[in-house]
Amino acid sequence: MEKDLILYASQNEYIDKVRRFAYELELKRNHKPLYFTHTFGCQQNESDTEKINGMLSDMGFEKTDVREDADVIIYNTCAVREHAEQRVFGTIGSLVGLKRERPSVVVGFCGCMMQRNEVSEELRKKYKHVNLVFGTHAIGRFPENLYKALTSGERVFDVIEQKGKIVEDIPVKRGHDFKAWVSVMYGCNNFCSYCIVPYVRGRERSRDPQRIIDEVTALLKDGYKDITLLGQNVNSFCNDSDSDWNFAKLLRRINEIEGDFRIRFMTSHPKDATKELIDTIAECDKVCNHLHLPFQSGSDRVLDLMNRRYTREKYKSLVDYAKSKIPDLVLTSDVIVGFPTETEEDFLETMSLVDEIGFQGLYTFIYSVRKGTPAAEMEQVDEKVKHDRFDRLCALQTEKATQFNSKFIGKTVKVLVEGFTGEDKANQTGRTEGNIIVNFPACGAEPGTYKNVLIDKALNWAIFGQAID
Repeated sequence: MEKDLILYASQNEYIDKVRRFAYELELKRNHKPLYFTHTFGCQQNESDTEKINGMLSDMGFEKTDVREDADVIIYNTCAVREHAEQRVFGTIGSLVGLKRERPSVVVGFCGCMMQRNEVSEELRKKYKHVNLVFGTHAIGRFPENLYKALTSGERVFDVIEQKGKIVEDIPVKRGHDFKAWVSVMYGCNNFCSYCIVPYVRGRERSRDPQRIIDEVTALLKDGYKDITLLGQNVNSFCNDSDSDWNFAKLLRRINEIEGDFRIRFMTSHPKDATKELIDTIAECDKVCNHLHLPFQSGSDRVLDLMNRRYTREKYKSLVDYAKSKIPDLVLTSDVIVGFPTETEEDFLETMSLVDEIGFQGLYTFIYSVRKGTPAAEMEQVDEKVKHDRFDRLCALQTEKATQFNSKFIGKTVKVLVEGFTGEDKANQTGRTEGNIIVNFPACGAEPGTYKNVLIDKALNWAIFGQAID
């Protein structure tokens, strides 16, 4: 694993140069130069943006929520669905006026979408106001690329296709005071036929387990209570090495760290989910009883076309085992509606699986064509049919989620308080160990503390109650 490792300090020359540049601006203005960042996409993108924020802060910039005030503007993009890309292009267009009024501002776009050659080339040719573009493999060169964009007057593009490296010791400016993302691995080897991720994130690279343990330990010392371990497929952790570590062993080791905290993880691929993993969740008191296990389709025919490498029966068998070992298990999943060639019979197989299992939460997506993936070349389902099926699935899941959440009525749940639900601060919100949203009248509990809540109402998206001592 160490062979693929580079350190943030390798950029020290450019870190120092950007700091001096920022300090000179600060002297002229009597305040630090400002940066603005925005994230499209998944938790891994959010984690990457926290690193970008950390580097910008380390180099002398201060965060602002007002885009028009910023000296550096960075958007971290997502390529998973077409709609996300359309939103990004809309954002690019909205920046033309700002760049015209303030030519010195650095307008940058990074992330998965930028790693696609056709996208980065379109920005190069058509969107001259964008002067910094870098892909998923270039985050470790951000100080160097930012320095060039700030001082050279030239546009900087760093989207070279190469084997990804793991960059350690990057400073992180986290978005929460008590919840933290911790990446355990990067990339994906699965090549699901609909998915662009392996092409833009690269092959699987696992972090050194001790570095992960050290990062979690440091977070706990700083008061963090909710740690989410991230990877495109955490179940294949360390498969890329000759180490005897696996993800279950990592969970057990983190569980041994002293403190009152919760351990979560995203995302599990069913083909690599094992009984050992389920047993670990059941036996480790700090590992949450929430399992996010995407099934994508209930039809074996469609699963085969998706290259998911498991069957409906294998998935259901794994869920049955998990329910037997973890009686209070909260199960959530992802599902794609309207995958190429999906028939009504295939869709009904998906509906029946949702009905049988009873997921607490379901992230439902209408299939989106991703150019360059095998599924893009398959026979597509009519858009009207896709939307009709999507609506039917959502209606079923609303019913199933309400049934699931209703089981909490009359029970007391332990909630990690996150904040207020509105500007009037009349109600507070938090989450259970199973990641279920809980809303309750404000009781003075501080964010990041635990509160017991007696549940008296349930809807499909949240449960409600009264805080008790």
